[in-house]
Amino acid sequence: MSELLRQQTWRIIDHSSLGPSFDAKQSFAFDDALCESVGNGQSQPIVRLWVHHHTIVLGIQDTKLPHIDKGLAYLREQGWHTIVRNSGGLAVVLDEGVLNVSLIFQDTKRGIDIDRGYEAMATLIARMLPEARVQAGEVVGSYCPGSFDLSIDGKKFAGISQRRIRGGVAVQVYICANGSGAERAQWIREFYERSLAGEQTKFTYPTIVPHTMASLSELLGKQMTVSMLIIRLYEALQSFGSTLAPSSLTQAEWERYYMYFQRMIDRNETMLPK
Repeated sequence: MSELLRQQTWRIIDHSSLGPSFDAKQSFAFDDALCESVGNGQSQPIVRLWVHHHTIVLGIQDTKLPHIDKGLAYLREQGWHTIVRNSGGLAVVLDEGVLNVSLIFQDTKRGIDIDRGYEAMATLIARMLPEARVQAGEVVGSYCPGSFDLSIDGKKFAGISQRRIRGGVAVQVYICANGSGAERAQWIREFYERSLAGEQTKFTYPTIVPHTMASLSELLGKQMTVSMLIIRLYEALQSFGSTLAPSSLTQAEWERYYMYFQRMIDRNETMLPK
């Protein structure tokens, strides 16, 4: 079990119920601001919860697709918001049935290597789902595939990424609580098909096979909601011996947030075609 989860106190910042107007660019700015606080020792380790509505988050590599203007036009016609994040990975779908969790640690002198961060998050998710056998490993055919895809019975329900800045490490996961995993995957498949338009590229973009994706409601055969996952998350953290301390941003963190949010706005204006 990862010792990273055995924190004396977790500072809890809950952005899971801010509604449809909560822009995903804000979330990546919040995590950067909080990474800096944790990294410089001004904050305890943080758990931040966040939900965004009808949003497709692209990776930097996605912006290099040869016909991305066609892919973006299709998504926007269907009512999707699109942004480019500042952490690794490729396109993912966020909606009201998807819970995002950020674990923000200080990168200690010993250093938190990449796998330790992934393993901590995978361990936490497995503790949240004792009725299932959660496996970590790439699910070929899923969107944003990686070596720490989380799956049950071979179908991916969660994906993990990391962001490091100014001595802090944010390990981020999206967890599909309910809805259709295959339907979410179909949106990404359509985006890539239009953005590639049959053209060969040096970078190999994933070939999406929709049935490789599923939500926890589909996999467990019972209704799972974001609220239920949040309760399970809190219980799992407490089972590691941690105290949970609900919190909001400090004045200094808000100031950093506004700086990082402007960077996200500038990044998106530069990298995405209008």
